[in-house]
Amino acid sequence: MTEIAEPLLPAPAPRAERPTLYDRWVARVSGDPRLARLWRWLAPTLVTVVAGILRLWNLGNPHELAFDETYYVKDAWSQWNLGYASTWPEGADESFEAGDTDIFTGTGSFVVHPPLGKLLIGAGMALFGADSSFGWRFATAIFGTALVLLLYLVAKTLTNSVPFAVTASGLMAIDGLAIVMSRVALLDVFLAFFVLLAFWFVLLDRGRFLQRLDAAVEARTTDDGPPDWGPVLWNRPWIIAAGAAVGAATAVKWSGLYVAASLGIYLVVTDALARRRAGVQQWPMDAVRQGLATFVLLVPVAFVVYLASWTSWLVTDGGYGRHAITEAGDGFWSWVPLPLQNLWKYHEAIYGFHVGLTTPHGYQSPAWQWPLLVRPTSMFFHRDDAVQNVYSMPNPFIWWGAVAAVIYLVWRFVVARDWRYAFVLTGVAATYVPWLLYPERTIFQFYTIAILPFMLLALAFALRDVAGRRAKDDYRRRTGQHLVWLYLGFVLALSIFWYPILTATGVPWWFYQVHNWFPTWI
Repeated sequence: MTEIAEPLLPAPAPRAERPTLYDRWVARVSGDPRLARLWRWLAPTLVTVVAGILRLWNLGNPHELAFDETYYVKDAWSQWNLGYASTWPEGADESFEAGDTDIFTGTGSFVVHPPLGKLLIGAGMALFGADSSFGWRFATAIFGTALVLLLYLVAKTLTNSVPFAVTASGLMAIDGLAIVMSRVALLDVFLAFFVLLAFWFVLLDRGRFLQRLDAAVEARTTDDGPPDWGPVLWNRPWIIAAGAAVGAATAVKWSGLYVAASLGIYLVVTDALARRRAGVQQWPMDAVRQGLATFVLLVPVAFVVYLASWTSWLVTDGGYGRHAITEAGDGFWSWVPLPLQNLWKYHEAIYGFHVGLTTPHGYQSPAWQWPLLVRPTSMFFHRDDAVQNVYSMPNPFIWWGAVAAVIYLVWRFVVARDWRYAFVLTGVAATYVPWLLYPERTIFQFYTIAILPFMLLALAFALRDVAGRRAKDDYRRRTGQHLVWLYLGFVLALSIFWYPILTATGVPWWFYQVHNWFPTWI
């Protein structure tokens, strides 16, 4: 009998055992240091460039003050010129849009948000001209683009995974809410940037802090066991940086205070758990000791940054309430300089405004509605031969997917106790939960731009779990990867479908109508 020769090539692996195209690409990149290095630089660059194009293209359209731009643009320009926000005469919007931009009265105007966001808007106007609608929105477009890059850096620091970071930041790059809030001269994209920056600094502190803590505890461990008390660590520059970022966030909008409080609690709790794992006997009280040091590192610098944002109001004389108190009276506060006493008085008035803000608005949306996407905000609408709309609408399937992912991440944290899940959920809670406490206030869906980065991190974690772990080269992983690619392709197509409605691009009436999926989406 003739012997059958061995085949020259090995038999193909069964279908379920073959590496996926994605796995083969990852293996190739990982095996080539030069290619891996190029990919680490190219990935964030491409995502940021795409984000910049979507935000800067035709940015000056419409050449009209859209929604609350009527406040922030004019306040920014008068503040840039006078050092404080000024009142404007009747009909100022039309004159401003026509190029007559220096008709502010010089009388201080009562504004209800700190100056930093308007200072940034004013810088763009000074660069390109106050008569340029591109200039009005330039600063928000730059910060909105930088927010995408910052989310990449946070995601990369959190997981050390380029695909994970590209997924989270790429979804931010194409999401409608993120695009619109980067194309209108409002304050919220600045707030979102500084909030995420503060969280990134805390994340950067974590690794260095844990290494130093473990080393110090080990050095103090004796034959009798671990020490009763661990070290109080003061050399934490990233916490000081986080304090500066929190101060900047609060100098844009007061909701930055919620983030400051949340980060403080997060740092104390995580420090307590770290000391318990290291074996410190008195870990609860030891964490309190470190917490006091962390407070000193975080809060004073935040206060200094916040106070510095009011410098132009303090060094000029015409701002609203600048001379409400003209003479120092008797009592505890008599030693405080009069400008600071007046600033405190001004803050009391701002607080009273925010607490009592219940004026009805057609696009108001209480916070409990936000996960359901009940009432997005139309910021500009014009119809003649075509329809132009600026609509702060998230990509619906990114948004609802992210909401589901946050719920999923809560469950995963309960099961796995992964500190990364806690980090993301802290960000969601800090930027969302406080708004639930004010159901009667006039608030809007677009406030969620500050929540969105953390929701997208949750979504990236959920998609990673759907795709399966790299070590599992099986049918489950292949199917999961196909589902993830299908989802990403679908949301990309939906973002393209929505983009004209977000950017005041002229479209036919029928095209506008097919975007109104629900009666409240108008």
